[in-house]
Amino acid sequence: MESNNLSSPEIQAKRAVWLKLLHEWHWVSSAMCLLGMFLFAITGITLNHASQIEAKPSVVRKQATAPAALLGELHAFAEKHDGEKSPLPAAGERWLRDTWSIKAGGREAEWSADEVYLPLPKAGGDAWVRIGLEDGAAEFENTDRGWISWLNDVHKGRNTGAAWNWFIDIFAAACLVFCITGLLILKFHAAKRPFTWPMVGLGVVIPCVIALLYIH
Repeated sequence: MESNNLSSPEIQAKRAVWLKLLHEWHWVSSAMCLLGMFLFAITGITLNHASQIEAKPSVVRKQATAPAALLGELHAFAEKHDGEKSPLPAAGERWLRDTWSIKAGGREAEWSADEVYLPLPKAGGDAWVRIGLEDGAAEFENTDRGWISWLNDVHKGRNTGAAWNWFIDIFAAACLVFCITGLLILKFHAAKRPFTWPMVGLGVVIPCVIALLYIH
């Protein structure tokens, strides 16, 4: 009994230190997740009701003719890469940038004997360029499906680039820290809050039951 009395203040001190540390990690991770959590919650609703939200895509089509010098270079390149996927040569990317302000960025094009096709997928829409290698006729089509479609693609990380994919991974890690520290804080306060574990249990059981009974 005497040793327990002596160790009790030490236990309480250690408990206070750990609780303070958990609170610090919890509020820092929640601050980092604030905007991301808001964005992913809103887009979770829009994705869940995607069939009920009308999208009116806007399609823009443009045409041009590739200059003879570029056409000869593309034709020679196509002979070497017929049936393959390979980025446009530098002259081709430069012409697209000067003509339609398109930044190909080393994306792979599909090469054949008579044409080169460059897909340009993007969040919230789609785009592509086709250049005929016989006559140099070039087409550019850009489809914009609106800001809701853009947000939905951002939620899924679809055609958003490496930087956003890194953000999603970091955001997910911060959310894990937020959830784990929150659970540990609940554990520290559970003795004075009798509804803590029943509520945590409901948060686990309800989605599991719905998934087991209604998802087929």
